[in-house]
Amino acid sequence: MANVTPEEMAGKLMADSFSRNGPVAQALTAPLVETPMVVTLDELRPYELDPRITRNSLYAEIKASIRERGLDAPPSITRRPGAEHYIIRNGGNTRLAILRELWSETKDERFFRIPCLFRPWPERGEIIALTGHLAENELHGGLTFVERALGVEKARELYEQDSGKPLSQSELARCLSADGYPIQQSHISRMQDTVRYLLPVIPNVLYNGLGRHQVERLAVLRKAAELTWQKYAGLKVLSIEFETLFHDVLAPFDAQPDGFSVGRVRDELIGQMAELLDADYNVLELDIDSTEHRQRAVISTPTATVEPSLTVTPAKSERAPTVKSVPPSIPADNAEALSPAAASPALDVALPPSPVQPQMPNATQVSGTEEAHLQEHIVTPAVSTERLQAIQQLVAEQTGEAVPRFADAVLQAIPVQAGGLFPITDVWYIESTLDSPDRLRIHIVQFAREIAEEAELSDCIEAVNTGIGFTCIPPQPAMLISAFGRTVLALLHTLSVHDATQPSPFDSCDLQLADNLGTLLLGTGSRLPEALPRLSDNGLVKLFRLVRLARRLVDLEANPDKSDH
Repeated sequence: MANVTPEEMAGKLMADSFSRNGPVAQALTAPLVETPMVVTLDELRPYELDPRITRNSLYAEIKASIRERGLDAPPSITRRPGAEHYIIRNGGNTRLAILRELWSETKDERFFRIPCLFRPWPERGEIIALTGHLAENELHGGLTFVERALGVEKARELYEQDSGKPLSQSELARCLSADGYPIQQSHISRMQDTVRYLLPVIPNVLYNGLGRHQVERLAVLRKAAELTWQKYAGLKVLSIEFETLFHDVLAPFDAQPDGFSVGRVRDELIGQMAELLDADYNVLELDIDSTEHRQRAVISTPTATVEPSLTVTPAKSERAPTVKSVPPSIPADNAEALSPAAASPALDVALPPSPVQPQMPNATQVSGTEEAHLQEHIVTPAVSTERLQAIQQLVAEQTGEAVPRFADAVLQAIPVQAGGLFPITDVWYIESTLDSPDRLRIHIVQFAREIAEEAELSDCIEAVNTGIGFTCIPPQPAMLISAFGRTVLALLHTLSVHDATQPSPFDSCDLQLADNLGTLLLGTGSRLPEALPRLSDNGLVKLFRLVRLARRLVDLEANPDKSDH
């Protein structure tokens, strides 16, 4: 190594430092794993979607504790991808606000530099952050009911953005539970009613701490009053709609939130309804009271086991029933028999419900050709009671989901459709023009050919004037048939020779129906090796229709006078 003179050494030491040519990072990247770190108030922001809007009732106590002891546990923080600031991850906005106040008041560094636990931003980060704040606030100090309602409503929006489709209340409850915020569907129903009907009118009352039970009483009152309004309004021309009336009645109570009373709202609402409907106050009150009791019976938890029999006595003229129930007996000619609004005043129930009788839902509301069409679809009548149907209707009103009605589904045809030479819109019903052996065979053989076409074996289906209308002929000897084709042909062959007495040309062929029928109809499970494709949905619908027509054909030929389907 060459000798360096003192002058040269001094020159090197005094030289300019190395220059940096690359980009300069403006901020450190976020850690990839959970990491304890110290952040300043300037680097930390509150979570913007925190459901808490009002001040924590324990704010003063928490502030005094932090002033004396500091933070007992480091808050959990995170950072959105690409963001410059950290945010509170799971609850802690109150503590952050207190730290800012204490720093402003004392300039003490322990309130400015905060030890935190950093957690990386997860997938579905916004949903996880929101549900985390909901759960944390639920544990510490509690949110008002309207704050929880707004938080759940925001969560619903995020879930729907994530899935791209609307969620029912039951689906929303399942999603929230899966993300760590369990909540009952009935509570979600009340929360949505609160945001939709109450928050625009009485925000001060709600933020003042109106609880779930009072909100529930208001929701039940609103629904019962609306049903009663519809019942008595009839064809009257009224100057106001019920929703507007309900808002007008509620609005004045928002001026004095501390003195809010559901009983006063109820009295004012019934009074104005009586005036507008030109009805007796006591009659309206009795109707609303009856409907309220039925709705509460639906949303409340049962406390006693129902016995298998019931004795019902007519309603008393005086208003003194102690146990109320949906009327178990309604005249058959009443077109509104299943409507809670049209139910008669509450009945005194001495014992549990009447014996179950098979009855068609809404069968009394259809007549003539519709009634005949309805009866054609009844294989065996479903066991039901008017009481059960009324309860199902009330449950549907609480959940916001429609009650499936058999009569409506029949009159709209069974909801399945498949194209082809004879398009299918109803798997079960057989029109009178089709209800003869010759016509049935024409349709059956066509469906068999279209099913076989999926395996490119339509040439193996031959029409005949006996049996169910077709027979299967063996493919050409040189023709290679896949496992799928052999199974399809075996299935059709089995249907076509169900009553054959002569030996079949397929008896010695390896058609593999027993081994592959399940796979043909259901497909292979995700854990099983794929042996053959399953029959398409279109083919499956045609197979159902073929079987239905073939059964009818067999019945007609066994008893030509048989007319029922």
